Amino acid sequence: MTGAAGDCPGRPPISFELYPPRSDAAAIALGRTIDRLAEVDPAFISVTFGAGGSSRGRSLTVLRYILEHTRVEPMAHLTCVGSSHAEANRLVREFLDAGITSFLALRGDPPEDGDADAGLGDLGSAAELVQLIHRVQEEREPFGQVGVPGTPRARRIRARPRPERVAVAAFPTGHPRSRGLAQDVDVLLAKEVAGATLAITQLFWRAEDYLGFVERARAAGVTIPILPGLMPVTTPARLARLTQLTGVEPPAELAIALEIEPDAEARAEIGETHAAALADAVLEGGAPGLHLYTYNQHGTVRSVLERIGIHSATTHG
Repeated sequence: MTGAAGDCPGRPPISFELYPPRSDAAAIALGRTIDRLAEVDPAFISVTFGAGGSSRGRSLTVLRYILEHTRVEPMAHLTCVGSSHAEANRLVREFLDAGITSFLALRGDPPEDGDADAGLGDLGSAAELVQLIHRVQEEREPFGQVGVPGTPRARRIRARPRPERVAVAAFPTGHPRSRGLAQDVDVLLAKEVAGATLAITQLFWRAEDYLGFVERARAAGVTIPILPGLMPVTTPARLARLTQLTGVEPPAELAIALEIEPDAEARAEIGETHAAALADAVLEGGAPGLHLYTYNQHGTVRSVLERIGIHSATTHG
């Protein structure tokens, strides 16, 4: 990897999320999608990872493709669910050995038919996983000594490298198992204390939800950047599925517009227009960048970015 991606002057940093392909045909299509997303010069592209390592090989293949074929920093998702300390340690080392130095540390979702804390494994929180990531990196890079300029024979301890980014999730509308928004802020602060360097929000539909959460987090002492995670939705089926998964109700006007519009192109226009307006609003409110959930398709997210004036870096400087 050469150069630093995502450093276009005068525009906010952009990042994307992908999930591992489920077939060989999907893998070929995903390679093309990554190439098109890379043209926007994102700061990083994150790749999801199934609970208990269910998609480890495919995730690592996608991460390596990003690392070897683009200038973009790949970010590996890690979850606590189903992992022992030894398994998590081994997995972090595997990613680091492959050259992956950015991580998104997640608690993960327990089985739908089980206890909320069942199946979590040894790691009970994302904060513990953040600590483990830093500890593994430190163990891989033993302390060394370097000379002190201007002082013959003097030596000092060389600083050890840290992971590029250790990101965590934030919940502007509240985590499903949270007792309230104050607890969500406290949990985020604990993640920062553990060593997180970036937060990425889960689903929200209204700018005031994100901006209000950031305001509360800053008042509580959170200092790390909090990236808004945006989901452009262009079909009523996908919107219904997201609502079911997250419990976050979408704006009625968006849901109705997608439901009554029979034409696919018109539905895409509706979803992209809503996402672009939301992106503009959070950026106007001070968001440090945008993180876009892509559904492994580049067309919709690139259209949203173009609507707010962000174009391909290969054709627009």
